[in-house]
Amino acid sequence: MSIKINSLQKRYNSHTVLAGINMTIEDGMFGLLGRNGAGKTTLMRILATLIKPTNGTVVFNEIPIDNTKEIRKIIGYLPQDFSFYPDMTVYESMQYVAALSQVPTIIQNNRIPQLLKQVNLWEEKKKKVGRLSGGMKRRLGIAQAMLHDPKVLIVDEPTIGLDPEERLRFYNLLEGYSENRIVILSTHIVADIEATCERVGVLDSGNLVFEGTINHLAEYAKEKVFELTVLKNEQDIVQKRYHVLSSQSSLGKIKMRVLSDNYPILGNPVLCSPTVEAGYMQLLRKLDREEK
Repeated sequence: MSIKINSLQKRYNSHTVLAGINMTIEDGMFGLLGRNGAGKTTLMRILATLIKPTNGTVVFNEIPIDNTKEIRKIIGYLPQDFSFYPDMTVYESMQYVAALSQVPTIIQNNRIPQLLKQVNLWEEKKKKVGRLSGGMKRRLGIAQAMLHDPKVLIVDEPTIGLDPEERLRFYNLLEGYSENRIVILSTHIVADIEATCERVGVLDSGNLVFEGTINHLAEYAKEKVFELTVLKNEQDIVQKRYHVLSSQSSLGKIKMRVLSDNYPILGNPVLCSPTVEAGYMQLLRKLDREEK
């Protein structure tokens, strides 16, 4: 399976949201990163056939995206915001979506219990959807998106409202599902992309500014990540001088991981291995400097 995106643009009057995106997405987990307003949700809504591009092409294998009837047979989509009929039970809501997706009854009878067990909602199958917690609704949403066994699964900020255990279970489910399929994951949690995706794209102001492996993205921060050990009264100085990735207090001192283009002059700096998050932040810093 592959998705080929060529010269994809989306404009609203004079406002450009996507400015000529070119990339190819193949089987496996693909992460999408970017600041608020970068164009991630617009791109995902185009791929989900919910809005049309202004210019450019998208082809799923050999099916052009304007063939919405065929495309919708092979994609599942979990948006950031979604709703259910609150008076339906969990099981009834799955049956309703299955009917809309024209999933045969004989397949429903196996597929619905299987998915509800995978998202840990089988024991809640008779509960009204309106009584579910936010995390349970997210899990029900992904089960519904996977119901017709799509070849492409598109999920936008999927772990909102999930506790750490639920997040881990959720990503294990997506990783297993991505074998011989495409899963496109948009999230602000870089660590989740680092843990699950081999390849990632970064959008900034409607432009694709990076596409490649997560290791390649981490390389942007090579020899730029340092751990400093400072006194509490030096913390403000460090925060003003460097981009702080993390900090931890211990025995009256603070260990701070920072990004710096030059070797820091305080805090007994120790050079650290770059992470995907550090590489991503360094890329954004580079883009911000170029804009000034």
